[in-house]
Amino acid sequence: MIFEAILSINALIYSALCNIIGLNKPQKDFFIEIMLLFLSIQGRMNFLQFGRYGKFGEQRYRQQFEKSFNFMDFNKNITLTHGSGHFAIAFDPSYISKSGKKTPGVDKFWSGVAGVAKFGLEIGGIAAIDIDNKTAFHLEAVQTPTYEDINKEGMTLLTWYANIIVQRKDVLTEISKLLVADAYFSKSPFVDKIIDNTDLHVISRLRKDADLMYLYYGKPTGKKGAPKKYTGKINLKNIDKKYFKLISDDDKSTVYSAIVYSKGLKRKIKLVYEQLKDKKNKSYLLFFSTNLELDASDILRYYKNRFQIEFLYRDGKQHTGLNDCQARSENKLYFHFNASLTAINLAKVEHWLSIPKETRGAFSMSDIKTMYHNTLMLQRFINVFAVPAYKLKNIHNVKELINFGRIAA
Repeated sequence: MIFEAILSINALIYSALCNIIGLNKPQKDFFIEIMLLFLSIQGRMNFLQFGRYGKFGEQRYRQQFEKSFNFMDFNKNITLTHGSGHFAIAFDPSYISKSGKKTPGVDKFWSGVAGVAKFGLEIGGIAAIDIDNKTAFHLEAVQTPTYEDINKEGMTLLTWYANIIVQRKDVLTEISKLLVADAYFSKSPFVDKIIDNTDLHVISRLRKDADLMYLYYGKPTGKKGAPKKYTGKINLKNIDKKYFKLISDDDKSTVYSAIVYSKGLKRKIKLVYEQLKDKKNKSYLLFFSTNLELDASDILRYYKNRFQIEFLYRDGKQHTGLNDCQARSENKLYFHFNASLTAINLAKVEHWLSIPKETRGAFSMSDIKTMYHNTLMLQRFINVFAVPAYKLKNIHNVKELINFGRIAA
């Protein structure tokens, strides 16, 4: 079949939808349709564009986006079915550009790309990092409220982020019991809420000026008062290599590990100390886990794969319209953000993970979008002009047109 990719991805979506309770056939058909549009439309993704390219009118898309959909369960099914089985949960907020002052949740949020706080929206994204495949599966994106609304709830921004994880703990722990977050989250309000309310352990990175203590393993001193717990503060520029265990040593860095006490987190942590060998900037990085039994090399590997969640946001903003929603309804915004990122999951499963690992190249969302856009337009031309596309003499030409414009066609 010439359009086997469309048929195959339809089957992929439908099989995942069958595991979601309460969806009727029209809802399933709509979801398949909207996923294909997110993969096919070049340019902005908004209701007007959906109406132009899709099977339904613009108003139908607006109405359906207002309805609830369980993206977490859908993406969990995709992840567990098609991933390697070796996962870590990643959490990372992402700035979403948005003009106008009437949209719920607009405020000033930090933009990592710009390096400043900018006016717009923010989503807290949860993803499953596939460690063996070195990629990420989107699970769910939750819009961050304004700072004023968070304060009214008696929370800080960190506790709000932690609460997102706590509310979804049962589903997340089915995937992994390790939560990876960047250095911003290595603070006690976030870590304590996760550890106290879930079965998850946190992996993150500490600041270079972190206040850490050596643990005391000697015999009781026999003196009055509380037993001795610590033997002094760790000088991070000159660690005690008798206390730390050497993990690895190569041309780029030397890695040590030890169990230490963090004053900031008020708990024991498994610290991984990476001494960099860059001649211009001899520095160090501090990684940690609240799971004291976790292997140091795994802590390093899990954290360094955390960056895969950033590629989800990059592909969403560049190719699947993550920044393009023009709605002012919280429900429509939620549907749009999650549909945009879910489309990347589907493209990744169908066109990248299906390739044997040893022959698999880099994942290119740009090529996949080009192919689906060409297929959408070609199908339209075939329908209008009644071209016999499935005749043997036309198959080669149609395949060439589908791949027209791909970087790696």
